[in-house]
Amino acid sequence: MTRKPAPHSPPVALTIAGSDSGGGAGVQADLKTMEAHGVFATSALTAVTAQNTRGVERSHVLPIEEIDAQFEAVVSDFDVGAIKTGMLATSEVVDLVAERLAGHDAPAVVDPVMVAASGDRLLEPKAERAYERLIGESTLVTPNADEAAVLTGVEPEDAESAREAGEALLDMGAEAALVKGGHVPTEEIEDVLVTADGAETFEHARIETAANHGSGCTLASAIAARLATGEGLFEAVEGALAFMERAVRYPLDVGEGPGAVHHLSDLRDRTEREPTAETVQGIVDRFTDENVRALVPEVGMNVVGATPYAEGVEEVAAVEGRITRTMRGLAPNRGVRFGASSHVARFLLSAREFDPALRFAVNCRFDDEVERALDALDAPVAEFDRAAEPEDVKREEGSTMGWGARRAFDGNGETPAAVIDRGEVGKEAIVKLVAPDAGTLIERTLAVHDAL
Repeated sequence: MTRKPAPHSPPVALTIAGSDSGGGAGVQADLKTMEAHGVFATSALTAVTAQNTRGVERSHVLPIEEIDAQFEAVVSDFDVGAIKTGMLATSEVVDLVAERLAGHDAPAVVDPVMVAASGDRLLEPKAERAYERLIGESTLVTPNADEAAVLTGVEPEDAESAREAGEALLDMGAEAALVKGGHVPTEEIEDVLVTADGAETFEHARIETAANHGSGCTLASAIAARLATGEGLFEAVEGALAFMERAVRYPLDVGEGPGAVHHLSDLRDRTEREPTAETVQGIVDRFTDENVRALVPEVGMNVVGATPYAEGVEEVAAVEGRITRTMRGLAPNRGVRFGASSHVARFLLSAREFDPALRFAVNCRFDDEVERALDALDAPVAEFDRAAEPEDVKREEGSTMGWGARRAFDGNGETPAAVIDRGEVGKEAIVKLVAPDAGTLIERTLAVHDAL
């Protein structure tokens, strides 16, 4: 039997950049990132580098004719929805790419790659001066602070000076500029998007990692991919920055150097949603079968499970409406869905800041009897005292669980299996059990239940 094909026509994006033999940056990073966004990725190689997570060992720029032939081959056959440029190496390549972008209507994201994360130069000084024409053909230019200083003479030191650098890039002809704040020594990272309508600052927490190989390539490719799908510029930048935050938070531990950003972390996380929800449902079913009603608190029990790369409560599965006690056992109010829990989910996410391997948690009743039963865990038990909770934390909705997790986990050499919240006036005392997998959470919960 001959089967009928069912073709798919995804948006197409083109990257014009150098190859990274180590796979973490350059064209390799671009292709992975674009495909992770559901975009068909095409490429025109400008140079071949011998590099890895430790640095660049050799670099060879392709002949201009070969680069041009690749570009023409792609645009003559594909409906290219966006173009991203990376390592261009020489002034001749920069001039060629600027000329080709001028003749193409697709939005262009220019990542002015000048120096690798390892400190190795990837652009000759003459080419730095040739960039002005290329920037004039860009929809968006995405320099880091060092690159912005070279291009504009303005050294970004905060959001205000980053805006000044961005405005200088607009004066050079760019439609918009995203001045990245990763190299600026501020407490929070501030990425500043400058357009003719003004400036918008995106703030996010720093992540203590040196595994940022490929971060610039990945961000620019993510923006280009989103533009290819039809997103507006602001939405594309906002979404790409969120994509990058996850890619840096969960880096790839490969090679002998610091490692690389995880280009597929967002895609992998989405594929884990259904298995995670099914696992949470399996835990609930097991607790129901074992009738652990003696551990259900007055406010109700909830079982939560985070996807492997979860960053928010919308990526934590839980029982909608919680689990309540009945005369005969347990009654899950409704099914399992993502975002159904606030308190327990926020606690788990905060705990993952200290131990990212933690993925599951359950809140249980707590009193003197349960406290004695916790000895059955044969594992560390931590606690926090709400009486010490600062007033500003109390006033901020949803912040108590994060504060409590930090108090319980910060400074502990070993991850606790349970965290006690002794409550306060009007607040029920609770103990939360945490675990890296479903089997361990079930084992710990049943051990405490059986010890009652």
